[in-house]
Amino acid sequence: MRLVFVTDEVPRPGLAGHLAVNHAILSHFAARGHEIVVLLAQPRLPWPVQRLAPARLGPAARVRVEGRGLLGGQSRGWIAVGPRPAARILARQALRLLPVGPRERLRRRARVREYGLVDAVIGRFMDPAAADWAAARIAGLAPSAVLVDTIFRAEPLLRDPRLAGIRSVLIAHDVFHRRHASLSARGLRLHPASLTREEERDLLRLARIVAAIQPEEEALLRDLLPDRRVLCAPMPALPRPRPASVAREPGLLVFVGSDSVHNLDGMRWFLAEVWPLLRGLLPEVRLEICGSVGQALGPRMPPGVRVRGVVPDLAPVLHRAACAVAPVLAGSGLKIKLLDYVAHGLPVVTTPVGVEGFAPAPDRPFVVTADAGDFAREAARLAADEAGFARRERVALDYCALYAPDRVFAALTEAVEGPD
Repeated sequence: MRLVFVTDEVPRPGLAGHLAVNHAILSHFAARGHEIVVLLAQPRLPWPVQRLAPARLGPAARVRVEGRGLLGGQSRGWIAVGPRPAARILARQALRLLPVGPRERLRRRARVREYGLVDAVIGRFMDPAAADWAAARIAGLAPSAVLVDTIFRAEPLLRDPRLAGIRSVLIAHDVFHRRHASLSARGLRLHPASLTREEERDLLRLARIVAAIQPEEEALLRDLLPDRRVLCAPMPALPRPRPASVAREPGLLVFVGSDSVHNLDGMRWFLAEVWPLLRGLLPEVRLEICGSVGQALGPRMPPGVRVRGVVPDLAPVLHRAACAVAPVLAGSGLKIKLLDYVAHGLPVVTTPVGVEGFAPAPDRPFVVTADAGDFAREAARLAADEAGFARRERVALDYCALYAPDRVFAALTEAVEGPD
């Protein structure tokens, strides 16, 4: 079969949760022998030249990227933009070299020009020209199915009559009206300014099939969309056991995250409210922060906290840590970082929001609390209990069986490959 996946970023693991999910979906269908066309209608690349994806996405001959404004053709899986978008990308990257104060002022100014005065962007709908280009290209490719990355790529693309006869699958990633309400309740100004239950329902109904990312949201979307097929397709978790040559370090905590608003909000709470208590309970405790969230938090870190930045391979960091923390205070969806931790044998201290949607099990690798004092006590206990490292590692790795790729993608596979 030929499948088209409509998005605006190249799917890649290790950068952000939604990119990891998209990469896992494409990897799954590529491994099943299908031809995959990743269609970037409004390309957002981190660099003017970017590689398509790691080798496990599938044979290069069966997976390719096309995009509005991309230079023609691909060479060994590399894609590139023209001079004007390249200049804009390099300007954004140059901002990272500035001190935090000037960098954030320039970012806020650019955001105000595009979105108005907001604290966070939940999503940006496809502009009409990009939707027209994508619809024409999809019609030309005549795929068996088109997979669409969230409601923000569905509008207005899936209204186009040229796509009427093509099976459409919307990868929801989130119930965005819940995320919008959750972040608004934290006092944040958002774009779009409004995203109600009814508005999201009308956008989801543009697709024939909707894939939720976790069971609780599947049930919610079934209730919201009684006339649509709704299924669940969570992120898979493949165990990555710790090599015998690597020892876990007592007292070492880890956090991994992008600079999304919910990560920043949660880590600011953790550093302000939890970390001082944790240092009092376990003076030798250390925290390593990986991902773009560290730079966004600013240069002044409390004692014991190390900002690593974006780490190409997280395995060495996660295999050394004694415990992971996930201080999620708002948001919805499935917190992909928790599956990363578990796949590397780590227990996780998190919040009720952080653990929403995860499969029940007699012995889950999560400790859940919403109280700063309890969060500090549980993190200190897990980080210091060296005798319990091996048992908790086994629990975490065993939990991955609930997220084996063939298991979590079974319903999605049947929806894409089965009879229309």
